[in-house]
Amino acid sequence: MFERTAGIFLKLESLQSRHFSRILLIKPSALGDVVHTVPLLPKLRTRYPDARIDWFITPENAELVRHHPALSGVVLFDRKKLARFGRGWDATLESFRLLAGLRRARYELVIDLHGQMRSALFTLATGAPVRIGFDRPVSREPTESEHHELRNVPQRGWAGAREGSWVAYSHRIPIETLDVHAIERYLWLGPMLGLDDAPPDERIYLSPAAEADAERLLGGLVRQRFAALAPGTMWETKHWLPERFAEVGQWFEGQGVAVVVLGTNQDRERAKVIVERCPGAVDLCGRTTPGQLAAIVKRAAACVTNDSGAMHLAVALETPVVGVFGPTNPVHIGPYGQPEAVVRAGLPCSPCNFRNLSQCPFGHACMHQVSGAMVIERLESALREKMPPGVECRASSVACRSHGGHSDRAGTT
Repeated sequence: MFERTAGIFLKLESLQSRHFSRILLIKPSALGDVVHTVPLLPKLRTRYPDARIDWFITPENAELVRHHPALSGVVLFDRKKLARFGRGWDATLESFRLLAGLRRARYELVIDLHGQMRSALFTLATGAPVRIGFDRPVSREPTESEHHELRNVPQRGWAGAREGSWVAYSHRIPIETLDVHAIERYLWLGPMLGLDDAPPDERIYLSPAAEADAERLLGGLVRQRFAALAPGTMWETKHWLPERFAEVGQWFEGQGVAVVVLGTNQDRERAKVIVERCPGAVDLCGRTTPGQLAAIVKRAAACVTNDSGAMHLAVALETPVVGVFGPTNPVHIGPYGQPEAVVRAGLPCSPCNFRNLSQCPFGHACMHQVSGAMVIERLESALREKMPPGVECRASSVACRSHGGHSDRAGTT
């Protein structure tokens, strides 16, 4: 059987029996997507115990994977610098150095899970004979509902490789269904390469430096129980109201649990609302790297988030988490294996996958109708489930959780 890819006929051979000694995994960002890709590392290492396995990734996210024992090294992709290609000598030379380095590494297998034109070009630049990525997008049925006036809204969730990137691949991962979590979707690679079917291992290995930085940033909270609130996210439609986050923060403080607000510089206005209503809260927005963020989430008694990278970190680090969802589908990108950790208003127009508030004809109802009480109720339930058998826990169960009670979930190297 033959498949035409980029104008070249390529024999579709079984890869299960082949050995690869140099492997490159391409998934540069975003934080949550990187966390979802981590379970592939131990499976690749088990399948190819002596291979060099590198990860093509942005410098900020490299901190999360650099110390994974299944990874040999990272290839840094500085997106901001390379965006200036052709507009300055430094950026242009850096681009050529990156391309030359990819070629010089002589990778035999490249796995592009990013699936965009730029990642496909880097895939081709390696010269690898075997290049794997997802197949072209499958069609989606438009949203239809008799319960609201939203008609023929295209589903904007993931549907396959984008921007024609699939033409760069010698072997394409078939898209079996769209109703699957991202982690399971990435594991579709398993049958193609003969990877094991053991449960996904999401462990993140943090460096001693990240752990030490987290302690420095937390200051006196290192010796206290604290909860992490992460009010930020990349889409404006995914933001739960900061006033509601503050309600949850006040509840935590009422249980004798300190509050830490996490996020980027863009989240400072939301953090300000929370801190004004929770006077004891510590605002660390814009002050953490991804590795430091992970180290703080690891220490937290609980974490409350939107649909964001912080939520996925909490799942990987086994920190009790509640995620508020509105425009996005938790089946696809929710807290993996924890559907009970999701709080939604359950409106018929959700999920719509709209990114901008101006697109929503219902006044952002999917997030406005999620109350603080709904999240607190889910928190109490989640924290009770985390208690060891035979231990009775009050409604203020977050106060029962000891500092560092799950540190075995994140390795430290």
